[in-house]
Amino acid sequence: MEPEAPHLRPVERRVVAMTAEGIGPEEIGRRLRRSSDHVQRVLSWTAIPRRRLPQHEGLSPKERRVLAMRNAGLSYEEIGRRFRHSPEHIKRIEGYAGLREDLGIA
Repeated sequence: MEPEAPHLRPVERRVVAMTAEGIGPEEIGRRLRRSSDHVQRVLSWTAIPRRRLPQHEGLSPKERRVLAMRNAGLSYEEIGRRFRHSPEHIKRIEGYAGLREDLGIA
C-alpha cells in the first residue's frame, strides 16, 4: 500500500510510511505513543476497502450560495445568520471562492 493513498486517514498514512521505511510496530508505537497492538490494528484498517471521498469540481455548494447571495446584495451579517456563521467566516468563504476562481480551480 502506497503511503500517499488519499483515502487513508493521516495516522494511517504515517504508520504505512513508517512501515515502508522498515520501522517495526514496537518502534512506531513508541513514536506515536501507542501500543504495538494499536499499530497492528491501524495497519489492518488500511486494507479495508472504503469509498473514496467525492472530489469537488468547481466551487462547493456553500461557496456557490454565498457568492449568489452576495451578488444579490445581501450583507455578510444576513448571510451569516442564514448559515449560522459569523460575518467574518462568510467573508473568508467568499475570499476562498474568489481565490479558487482566480486560480482556475473552480
